[in-house]
Amino acid sequence: MVALRDPREAHPKPPFPPQQQERPGLASRMQPRPDHGEQSYKGSGRLLGRKALVTGGDSGIGRAAAIAFAREGADVAFNYLPAEEEDAREVVQLIRAAGRKAFPLPGDLRSEDFCRRLVDDAREALGGLDLLVNNAGFQAAQSSLLDISTEQFDSTFKVNVYALFWITKAALPHLPAGATIINTASINAYDPAEDLVDYAATKAAIASLTKSLAKQLTPKGIRVNAVAPGPFWTPLQPSGGQKPEKLVKFGADSPTGRPGQPAEIAPLYVLLADSAASFASGDIYGSTGGRPQG
Repeated sequence: MVALRDPREAHPKPPFPPQQQERPGLASRMQPRPDHGEQSYKGSGRLLGRKALVTGGDSGIGRAAAIAFAREGADVAFNYLPAEEEDAREVVQLIRAAGRKAFPLPGDLRSEDFCRRLVDDAREALGGLDLLVNNAGFQAAQSSLLDISTEQFDSTFKVNVYALFWITKAALPHLPAGATIINTASINAYDPAEDLVDYAATKAAIASLTKSLAKQLTPKGIRVNAVAPGPFWTPLQPSGGQKPEKLVKFGADSPTGRPGQPAEIAPLYVLLADSAASFASGDIYGSTGGRPQG
């Protein structure tokens, strides 16, 4: 018998200690430290032999997905920024401790050339590719549209939308029938925050891209879905994604009364990656702690 857990009490609640980091931020320096499932996720062979590429796999939701994929039997290549090397080394150790191959691939997703090389390097290292997770994201809170520079707007769209386009385009000729693409959208696609104008616009674009791609690719045997998280405790938040005064109470307005931990959303990525979910394509799956989408 598995003991029931009250979701309101399963993980830390705000208020959180005041904290800010330089972008891109490190999970290892957050208080409290995020739970990516390092101790809790138990696999059962659902992805045995799969070959996955995860962007933003050093921390946050991408890290949780990478750990879960490995414990379900997949080999994992993951991308991150060189500044996130400290977190990335931990992920490599966790994947290898699960008995799977880990391939860390640092670089900046704002470069089309790098995105193409990333796919090529991942395919070569893994011996193929059948699971692609476009997860990496850039978020910078600004109180006014007047405070959003062209440079910020460009970076937000390059990381969140262009990289997804470049990577998916490079991967498509190599994805076999049965492969899966999972994109990370956000509740901001449906309920945009007033201080995340550019970020919310990119997440709406991801939701639309997901549905269009599913119409193209499902007839070829490739499933495409997206996950739309609500507030999750990741390095994105203290490194400019939230204003300091909002970070202290981050997630308090969720019906659950707290932010989600990456470990709580990883099973959703596993579900969508699993061939058992063979009729799931073209959908956006929320994980919002009780706040309805739309």
